[in-house]
Amino acid sequence: MAASDLLRTVLYTVNNLLQQHKYKTALAVVKGFRNGAVYGAKIRAPHALVMTFLFRSGSLREKFRAIAQATYTHSRNLACFVFTYKGLQGIQQQIQGKQRQSHAFLAACVGGWLVFGENNNINSQINMYLLSRILFALSRLAMEKGYIPQPKRDPFPLFATLVWGIVLWLFEYHPHTLQPSLQSSMNYLYHDSNTWHDISDFLIYNKPKTN
Repeated sequence: MAASDLLRTVLYTVNNLLQQHKYKTALAVVKGFRNGAVYGAKIRAPHALVMTFLFRSGSLREKFRAIAQATYTHSRNLACFVFTYKGLQGIQQQIQGKQRQSHAFLAACVGGWLVFGENNNINSQINMYLLSRILFALSRLAMEKGYIPQPKRDPFPLFATLVWGIVLWLFEYHPHTLQPSLQSSMNYLYHDSNTWHDISDFLIYNKPKTN
């Protein structure tokens, strides 16, 4: 009974603390860290699972270790970035007395340099993913602000044409310039399909099974 009373007291104290407005900025930083860790794991684990079992060789134990390492790295990095970003935003707002657009930019720049500045596979994938998104977003913003004219026709077909033309040209003639994961995917699609020995590795398997 004493243990349950203690638990209720602790929960009451914690919930009361969470309702205190004066701690909201600091608590938002803590929850941001939590959300970054959870979201990073949710995003990376299924991706790492698929890519590892499709393209990575090695024992089952080695594959699961690689999946766990990739998931941990993505989860940790995203959690640390959110913590840094929200913390620096809160500090700037506290110093200047109000929120400014520059706060988000500066806080994210510092977080990006500290957390995502290391050149590794995980960070490279995340940064390249964001680059494609911000190029689209900046194009839309430039049209909204009137810096570039609204296109008379949908530019998406031209965009798709150039993207696929360029990436396949790079893959066929300059593959070393592409990310290893993209190289693996394209090898599977475009080069592995040029080789087979019998029906087993023509339809059932990609490559003949080794005993």
